[in-house]
Amino acid sequence: MQLVNHAMMNFFTWLRTERGQDLLEYAMLGGLIAAAILVVFGILVGTGAAGSGVIDNMAQGIADCIDFDETTACAGGL
Repeated sequence: MQLVNHAMMNFFTWLRTERGQDLLEYAMLGGLIAAAILVVFGILVGTGAAGSGVIDNMAQGIADCIDFDETTACAGGL
């Protein structure tokens, strides 16, 4: 048990140094960037009530053009 307490004290001492602070700042920045990517992706895919479904519409348009029926008409643009 004393070994665990000693390891925890060393860990918290390390976190108080500038190197530990930098690590914490980078971890927080990475989390913020990941959250922003998820929000933007959610808006583009249209998973929420306010989503426009841009990616879904694009994927459906591509699927319609890849269809091998001769009656398929591909429209340009999004």
